Amino acid sequence: MKIKEIRSMSIDDLTQKNESLVEELFKLRFRHTAGRLDSPSVMKNVRRDIARVKTVLTEKGVSE
Repeated sequence: MKIKEIRSMSIDDLTQKNESLVEELFKLRFRHTAGRLDSPSVMKNVRRDIARVKTVLTEKGVSE
């Protein structure tokens, strides 16, 4: 995800996106442990997207 896309989202959308990304990362970790993950770089991208969403939430003044 691009930062411009994230900044244009509402607070509710950002919160939902954060929850879905955390859930996706959880599933990817299980697949990685089981040896069924094709590309480990997917986990890296999801972690970075989570960081971007949390950064924008902090900028907008939302405390978790």
